[in-house]
Amino acid sequence: MERVLAMNITSILLGLLLILNIMLALIVIFQERRDVGSTWAWLLVLFFIPILGFVMYLLLGQNLSRKRLFQWDDLKKTGFEKALETQLTKLRLNQFYYRNNVTKDNHDLIYMHMINNQAILTEDNAVEIFADGKEKFDQLFKDIKAARNYIHIQYYIIKNDNLGKKLIEALTVKAKQGVKVRILYDELGSRSLPKRSFREFRKAGGQVEVFFPSKFRFINLRMNYRNHRKLVIIDGKIGYVGGFNVGDEYLGLNKKFGYWRDTHLRIQGTAVYALQTRFILDWNQASDDQDVDYVPNLYPEDISHGKIGIQIVTSGPDSEFQQIKNGYIKMIMSAKKSIYIQTPYFIPDASLLDVLRIACLSGVEVNIMIPDKPDHLFVYWATLSHVSELLKVGAKVYIYKNGFIHAKMLVVDEEVSSVGTANIDYRSFKLNFEVNAFLYDEGISRNLTEIFKEDIKVSMLLTFEGYQKRSLEVRLKESVSRLLSPIL
Repeated sequence: MERVLAMNITSILLGLLLILNIMLALIVIFQERRDVGSTWAWLLVLFFIPILGFVMYLLLGQNLSRKRLFQWDDLKKTGFEKALETQLTKLRLNQFYYRNNVTKDNHDLIYMHMINNQAILTEDNAVEIFADGKEKFDQLFKDIKAARNYIHIQYYIIKNDNLGKKLIEALTVKAKQGVKVRILYDELGSRSLPKRSFREFRKAGGQVEVFFPSKFRFINLRMNYRNHRKLVIIDGKIGYVGGFNVGDEYLGLNKKFGYWRDTHLRIQGTAVYALQTRFILDWNQASDDQDVDYVPNLYPEDISHGKIGIQIVTSGPDSEFQQIKNGYIKMIMSAKKSIYIQTPYFIPDASLLDVLRIACLSGVEVNIMIPDKPDHLFVYWATLSHVSELLKVGAKVYIYKNGFIHAKMLVVDEEVSSVGTANIDYRSFKLNFEVNAFLYDEGISRNLTEIFKEDIKVSMLLTFEGYQKRSLEVRLKESVSRLLSPIL
């Protein structure tokens, strides 16, 4: 009797589990409106891993595209909306004054970013490129030391190591001097950073916020949506954006990765206004009672420093449009001579893979550089699988051998380029909050191209013949990773 009762209870539980899985599957298919690849991936997870799959979906599968996350009541006071409207009107009427031929030749890309991302074009910027972590952080600490009014810091990763402690100490000193200092970091990315690290900083008047913090310990229903942006704004006059996080490994001090090759920009000019606005929107989303109010010195006047055209473009899971990916596609479509790509992860969707394939078949020189070691195993094998598609049509793929390459860079025809935080993968395009600078300048684009060519000297050219010789174990890893890539 007891055995029969136990079997009945088991049958009921299995039946309820089946019903729950079916209901969740219907939600995934009809309500979430995901792309087909992601939908099928989640259906496989739900039906082949019934209980764990349900938990995974709760933790990783939420759709934020219908939610308005970022608001700033004082945004109108900045004059951004009026300036954007003026630029759009002039572009539509063919009355926009371009300061150089590069911006003029890319007016359709500029217009798309304005419509799709409210990205104002600024043409009075000076840009310094950092390809080395020590050089980048040396300059950053100099700028922090010279700050007079406020410092805004946002990183995906801040580690509790020598560099992380040095940064917090430097910011604590500035806070004691009366400088307004705000630090924003991502909880998952900076999971090794204890809150006690900011004890002295807070005492000095510094403010700290965490993006998408856990409601309960070890449980975060938004863990799959991370703020991957890296921004620094100092006095509204200097802005940093790029791939470097904060930690000793970014100085090349981690034995596992060796030398860390990344790309970061230091910007002076009115493009800093856009970086400032992005930080404030992110900060106010994370803050409960420390929202930033508009004050004039957030956007100081007369900060022109050069002639470089820049649009600051952001993207995230709160939008149904993949703004940075669309920018990449538009750039690649416009290529006539050459394309240079550096990315640690190369997992393009069908649309991006198609335009790169078409570029190769059209006679455009396509160069892609990826690392020779993984910091994420599944992503690494999926990357190898995807580059093989382009090897078939003549793309040159370089494996960086001098440590780990983490740069996110795209250069087209040595005229227009993009540097920022977005990798060429599903996560960066759909799941992470990212920010990239799109640069319309021959000088900067040529400098980035030269950096790529210098990296070739410490890289290995991957041929299609060499790729075909990979072992059965590698082939299996690639197949599994490619299958899982839509939900990685």
